[in-house]
Amino acid sequence: MKDELLKALVNLDEEEALALVEKQIEAGQTPLEIVEICKNGVEIVGKRYSEGHYFLADLIMAEEILKGIMGIVEPYLSVDVPTNGISIVFGTIEGDIHDLGKNIMIYLLRSSGFQVYDLGVDVSPEQFVKAVSETGAPILGISVLLSFCVGSIKKVVDLLEEAGLREQVKVVIGGYPVNQTVKEYTGADYYATDVTNAIAICRGIIKK
Repeated sequence: MKDELLKALVNLDEEEALALVEKQIEAGQTPLEIVEICKNGVEIVGKRYSEGHYFLADLIMAEEILKGIMGIVEPYLSVDVPTNGISIVFGTIEGDIHDLGKNIMIYLLRSSGFQVYDLGVDVSPEQFVKAVSETGAPILGISVLLSFCVGSIKKVVDLLEEAGLREQVKVVIGGYPVNQTVKEYTGADYYATDVTNAIAICRGIIKK
């Protein structure tokens, strides 16, 4: 059934994918396992897009399928989240409306016990800083897919410094254009190239 779900995601078959998720939930498969399958499927879709086999409309379709899947698994995922979970503010940076990677990351974080404040997409630097101030979250996750939006991440870090909040929060960035150079340019504390790495980073921050 796992292979069938992966195939449905990659082929952008929404009806089949949602039906298979329902069956997997009934069969006792955990939300995390389902999300992991989604991650693998999304990676294949992204690869097909980068190779020119899929187009923007296909990416949008993949996002819609993922939202439908998350809607099914969320009630079961929420049960596993402890009320004392560490808070994380998360969003896609201003100028970027891609939420596929962000949504997968958020659900994996929640399944790991974190309390996540999802700010959505196209989030301004000021909104990020306000959320950190209001929640007191020790971790700020910023997703980015478009290279020209990287400058806005630097502004987030600069504004955190100006607001006197920089020392209380670790900034983790992730997405297609991020690397060590981008981390150093923006002033972020960590960068992640995949969700597994990102989860490990967040867990490591808490341990410290």
